[in-house]
Amino acid sequence: MELATSMEAIHARAGELGVDLNSVDLDSITLPPGEDFDILSDDEDLLQNEDIPELEMGFANIIVVDNLPVVPPEKYEKLENVVRKIYSQIGVIKEGGLWMPTHPETQKTYGYCFIEYNTPQEAEVAREKTNGYKLDKSHIFAVNMFDDFEKYMKVPDEWAPAEIKPYTPGENLLKWLTDDKARDQFVIRAGTFTEVYWNDARRLIPELVYQKQYWTDSYIQWSPLGTHLATVHRQGAQVWGGDDKFVRLMRFAHPQVKLIDFSPGEKYLITYSSQEPSNPRDTHRVLLNIFDVRTGKVMRDFKGSADEFTTGGSMGVSGVSWPVFRWGGGKDDKYFARLGKNVISVYETETFSLLDKKSLKVENVVDFSWSPTDPIISLFVPELGGGNQPARVSLFQMPGKEEIRQKNLFSVSDCKMYWQNNGEYLAVQVDRYTKTKKSIYTGFELFRIKERDIPIEVFELENKNDKIIAFAWEPRGHRFAVIHGDGPKPDISFYAMRTVKDGVSVSRVAKLATLKGKQANSLFWSPAGRFIVLAGLKGFNGQLEFFNVDDLETMATGEHFMATDIMWDPTGRFLATAVTSVHEMENGFVIWSFNGKQIYKISKDHFYQFQWRPRPPSLLTPEKEDEIAKNLKRYSKKYEQEDQDVHNQVDEAERKRRMQLQEDWEGWLAKWKQLHEEERSYRMELRGGEDSDKEEETEIKEIEAEELVDVTEETVAFDLDQD
Repeated sequence: MELATSMEAIHARAGELGVDLNSVDLDSITLPPGEDFDILSDDEDLLQNEDIPELEMGFANIIVVDNLPVVPPEKYEKLENVVRKIYSQIGVIKEGGLWMPTHPETQKTYGYCFIEYNTPQEAEVAREKTNGYKLDKSHIFAVNMFDDFEKYMKVPDEWAPAEIKPYTPGENLLKWLTDDKARDQFVIRAGTFTEVYWNDARRLIPELVYQKQYWTDSYIQWSPLGTHLATVHRQGAQVWGGDDKFVRLMRFAHPQVKLIDFSPGEKYLITYSSQEPSNPRDTHRVLLNIFDVRTGKVMRDFKGSADEFTTGGSMGVSGVSWPVFRWGGGKDDKYFARLGKNVISVYETETFSLLDKKSLKVENVVDFSWSPTDPIISLFVPELGGGNQPARVSLFQMPGKEEIRQKNLFSVSDCKMYWQNNGEYLAVQVDRYTKTKKSIYTGFELFRIKERDIPIEVFELENKNDKIIAFAWEPRGHRFAVIHGDGPKPDISFYAMRTVKDGVSVSRVAKLATLKGKQANSLFWSPAGRFIVLAGLKGFNGQLEFFNVDDLETMATGEHFMATDIMWDPTGRFLATAVTSVHEMENGFVIWSFNGKQIYKISKDHFYQFQWRPRPPSLLTPEKEDEIAKNLKRYSKKYEQEDQDVHNQVDEAERKRRMQLQEDWEGWLAKWKQLHEEERSYRMELRGGEDSDKEEETEIKEIEAEELVDVTEETVAFDLDQD
């Protein structure tokens, strides 16, 4: 074993030999080649204690673009600028990272180039997006990863059959829908814990499915069909699902992600982040990624300043409207769009590029929304030129972008659009100025989307000066409700889009009823229709009224003091009300039946979120659903018996619980009586031999005694003639 000699050992050895090293010119000493006499240099001494850095030998961040035009030197710069413009939109190209080789004699390009990005992820996205890109008729890009060339060189000359791996079943992402008790799930977030429960209304208590601490860094979100549960972290987002253990299905890398949004059909996930600028005068830099949920691949990203994403919508973070992109076309996830200055940019998900490679130009457009079921966009344009050009609401059909309906509006102050969830109706709430422009009144333009030529009906309240507080369509129905009035207790009116005249259904708005003076400022229709909760939030402190619109009667009233959130379960059987951590006290949630009976109440400190797990649409046809509704009594016998069995089990369990409590009490009492008896001799010893315990058994009797204290005689004059 070789030993390395230190400088301390050399000085010690020199001292033994009587040599003064200070007088020796060490620089004049030349060692034989390759010989160091085991003397470590200062640098080697340091390197011995450090790991030797490994060099990255791969080229995963480089792509090769083939089928470029072959150009002479005078056109080299122009071609380079074109290529740079195309590929710099996808990611950051390193300085000097674009290289087009040229022929040493002719100086013409070879028809390909190398592009080096900062990260392998950017290079991979560039390959996916531009492979097959058509520069012109003669030049269609062929893009490959630089690292792939080694793989192609190793392809064997002879074909060999692929190895067939045995099939291993994946996670059953829909197992929760097969619950034999037909229960729904919900997720809550309280403190550092996230918990998933079954809503077991029969047993009057939720049943825990899964619990995890620190499952998310900020919030949680179900996908629209309930297949996935998404969590948000500093490194990105994750989706979970499966049987009862919620295994991780996919990661989506996006550092410092703040917001996420699923497409309606759950195919795509949008993630959002913003970065504060180094210069306070600049705006935040925004990054949005669109991921394929199943594969985790980035299908497209969007970058820019926050100012580019602040048009329309409700405010999210850093002043950006959220959601930035709005999905359309129903559950097929075919289109998504965002609002820009004087344009609506519609993208299609087949190539994730602009539909027809250009935006829909609409001068001064300020808002738009998609039909929930069809590729139809409704948009609003305010008045221009001081009222010379009227405001308008227009409907555009995709993918042709043809305008299929338009309505001009005059003296408009504001406009809101409400789609019915089946896409049958569109209500446009229009706030208008009076002629004097000193006050505002409200009316509605009701579009019947499914009828020929899309007829529009103008609708106003009986008192058109009433302030509109809330508007809500009945899901899967033809009715709507409006809260209106200026007083502390507004009125609530119900209307139908169809009326019956001479036994024939007519498309005309008809008033059903008006409820006077209600403590309500929010409307919550059951997802199944028919029932509605009239809720008084904020200033009304959680007043609830459960109303049957079919019979126009109140089923029950209730209160959840300081309630902040109200949510129907996806079947319309149960309602949840919650007090979240925006209030310091009374945190927790209450589960109610559809008719207003309180099922159970759970208190949770630091309560942040409650979300019902959504369900996918029913596979039953409307005709089959109508048949079940007509024969509900026949179908319900089975479930009524199950309910009775559960009720009996609950009663039996309660009886056993009480008997156990009584047995526990009697056992505890007998134990202490025995201990008291065992310590009797010890107590007598402490009391000098007196059995004072018997004093407790002494019977006390009260005896009354009378004693004559004094006698006094006195003569009193009495007149016998006095009456």
